[in-house]
Amino acid sequence: MQFRGEWSDALDETKRAADRLADPGLRMIGAAVYLRAELHRLRGEFNGAENAYREAKEHGRNPQPGLALLRLAQGNTGAAVAAIRRVVDEADGPIERIGVLGPFVEIVIAAGDVDGARAAADELTQLSKKLTAPVVQAMAAHASGAVLVACGDGRAALEQLRKAWTIWRELEAPYEAARTRVLLSQACRLVGDHDGAEMELDAARSTFDQLGAVPDLALVDSMSGVEGMEAPGGLTAREVEVLRLVAKGKTNRSIADELIVSEKTVASHLSHIFTKLDLASRAAATAFAYENGLV
Repeated sequence: MQFRGEWSDALDETKRAADRLADPGLRMIGAAVYLRAELHRLRGEFNGAENAYREAKEHGRNPQPGLALLRLAQGNTGAAVAAIRRVVDEADGPIERIGVLGPFVEIVIAAGDVDGARAAADELTQLSKKLTAPVVQAMAAHASGAVLVACGDGRAALEQLRKAWTIWRELEAPYEAARTRVLLSQACRLVGDHDGAEMELDAARSTFDQLGAVPDLALVDSMSGVEGMEAPGGLTAREVEVLRLVAKGKTNRSIADELIVSEKTVASHLSHIFTKLDLASRAAATAFAYENGLV
């Protein structure tokens, strides 16, 4: 359920599982509580995640790497790095290392340690060649793409990230696919493809919105320059920008020039805006913008 993006249902099931495993003689309760913590973290419910990770630890389940990722999401990068380095040092065997190398790459890139991230991504790639499971291959390609983006090599990053996104899509893993699309947006910008970058970011935001992935939504909005805004009608951050400019009387051409995208991309955004808001004209869209305080 978590993998397929059914997070609310998954959270309900973890609670049922914990209730059923509450017998002191059953040691698997820690696994259920850890999964609950992960779902809270993904949804931005950090207090719930913190409590659940601690509870999982009490039941004998190592709260890592989830707890390190929580610290990163909370802005405590130093604590995240210290924890994930210890976890990777202690990880023994390919299966255990596969589970922690991806988070390690994400965290140390955030801390500016690109060399450390590259070494971990390379190890994950080697493991993916021995264990040919599609999930591991997607994880390795995503990690390699993230390192290449951090190095400024957009063209090479696109190759790896397209591979990762294709596998995630085939596996019907919406959250992982959307996270890869955020990196694809950054890679597109590195090669000068601003239209592609905006479309990847908009697609990622739409998925995060549907899933309720609040931290990822905040990240995408900050990348779009619309941080902290609650968009009405399910509009993406970029669609709000386009709507604001329409309300100011700007033409598609002038909007394209201002946002550094093509007229075709602007027209596509307008089509999505009209559909989402059930509007039929620019005049109606302008009225909506003023009524909702967007201008």
